[in-house]
Amino acid sequence: MSAPYLKQLQWGIMERLRVVGGARLAGTVRVSGAKNSALKLMAATLLAPGKSTITNLPEIADVEYMAELLTRLGCSVEVNHQSSQVVIDVPQKLGHRADYDMVRKMRASINVLGPLIARELIAEVALPGGDAIGSRGLDFHINGLTEMGAQVTSEHGFVIAKASNGLTGAHITLEFPSVGATENIMTAATLANGKTVIDNAAREPDVVDLGEFLIAMGAKISGLGSHTIIIEGVKKLTPTNHATLADRIVSGTWAFAAAMTKGDITIENGRADHLELPLDKLVEAGAVVTTTKNGFRVKMDKRPTAVDVATLPYPGFPTDLQPMVITLNSIADGTSIVTENVFEGRFMFVNELLRLGAKIQVDGHHAAITGINQLSAAPVAATDIRAGAGLVLAALVSDGVTIIEDAFHIDRGYPDFPTQLQSLGADVTRI
Repeated sequence: MSAPYLKQLQWGIMERLRVVGGARLAGTVRVSGAKNSALKLMAATLLAPGKSTITNLPEIADVEYMAELLTRLGCSVEVNHQSSQVVIDVPQKLGHRADYDMVRKMRASINVLGPLIARELIAEVALPGGDAIGSRGLDFHINGLTEMGAQVTSEHGFVIAKASNGLTGAHITLEFPSVGATENIMTAATLANGKTVIDNAAREPDVVDLGEFLIAMGAKISGLGSHTIIIEGVKKLTPTNHATLADRIVSGTWAFAAAMTKGDITIENGRADHLELPLDKLVEAGAVVTTTKNGFRVKMDKRPTAVDVATLPYPGFPTDLQPMVITLNSIADGTSIVTENVFEGRFMFVNELLRLGAKIQVDGHHAAITGINQLSAAPVAATDIRAGAGLVLAALVSDGVTIIEDAFHIDRGYPDFPTQLQSLGADVTRI
């Protein structure tokens, strides 16, 4: 990521995107490492003093934010976007305080909580910020660490966790399969005394990727990808090298882009097995999906058929692809219902789609959508990463020119999105 761009982020100079509607996207794109995996891997390096290397790193703003946060905790961090990797040298003694000015920029900052309490037996982490997609409390994180013997309080905007006598393994049942809580409990448990069992654990590929990274560091973990994860605590972990999992949400975004624009996109490095339900929905909508040697291909020759969707934790339909399926349904043939079961704030995105002429009615956590032939260009604003990407796709199926404000959200999750869109035939520029 270029220095001028990072300065824009630091100074608050936010770019807009200008999108000309009517393009048919065709060609090949390559998907890099997953944002939701890379950031958690970076945080987990805190568990082992010495140099760990993470490759297949996405070139996104949040990687830079996490690098700065780790630097403030005492690490030496070298991000090399030329080779798509980061080398993190973790000291024997870490800082234990993550201040608000960093944590407010991204939700993934909370993932330093587990490693810090495991290593230093104390952690002070500001309540996180990130995307405005609804309440995402830390109760599951806090309850899990408390069951392992930590004393956790909330003071002056910080979560303060202490474990003066160390952490002890426990049997923890999550009320909801929270990804963040599963990850924080799992990382903390790697150095705890005894066995920890997490029931109703998150099953996302990103959680599995983190677990495999921890195993490479010397952790004893079983049950990854299932509802029950078992961690046997060890005395210490050692640094390692690891390649980040391919980003299934970016892959899914390109898949929906092909279907919406009656296009033909081959997604290299994409994992179709991580997107079974979304791809099934695209087939239901009329797309042809085929696997390739290095990924998969999505082709659409007609107007999509409307599809009903309900978001659920993995392996259900991802909440992060909800804006994309709503956008597809807004120009599809027929009516549909999209139900949001994960983040109540996701429907903030609908207000911007309405500005583009979409016919959507929201009632609680349901959105009823009546498809129209084409959306109408208008100024809109991104409210989060996925909403921003969804608005770009909506602009591509609108008449005329759409200006998208607050494009910095998109840059937090999609490496150089405009350039990749241009390579597929879209007229998209930063202004």
